[in-house]
Amino acid sequence: MISTALLMTFPVAMAFAAANDLFTMRIPNKISLALLAAFACATAYAQLPLEQVLWHIGIGAAALVVGFTLFAFNLFGGGDAKLLAAGALWMGADFVIPYIAYITIFGGVLCAVILAYRRFVPAQSLALPGWALRLHTNGGGVPYGIAIAAAGLAIYPSTPLFLALNG
Repeated sequence: MISTALLMTFPVAMAFAAANDLFTMRIPNKISLALLAAFACATAYAQLPLEQVLWHIGIGAAALVVGFTLFAFNLFGGGDAKLLAAGALWMGADFVIPYIAYITIFGGVLCAVILAYRRFVPAQSLALPGWALRLHTNGGGVPYGIAIAAAGLAIYPSTPLFLALNG
């Protein structure tokens, strides 16, 4: 029962973050903090070796630095930076490169879809909800948390932490 709850925390939190980003263009700090706390519980429960846990922490910290550097240059949202780091924490050294690659691919697809949406969907003639109008704004932000969450969900089942909790 405990292993199932810990196993499901990552996918539920990532899906919740993606939905929040889509509908509000914000990713609450509580999500990243919950992922951090759940990671600590999951690694303790799965009895991962300390060296492996420290690698995960180092990868997460490096991802946070990269994310906030992108934020400083106005290329990334603050919530995106924190979610990127929380996801990298769960991925560890062996899966952080595929995680970043998937974020890049999914982010490119997401941006292409939003650009097509902005160009081909006539927002003025449709009764769109507020979040859809926000997405329609030329030069507006992109809910990149969707790409981050999708990448995490794609890679997570292959990670040692998932396998340890599932096994």
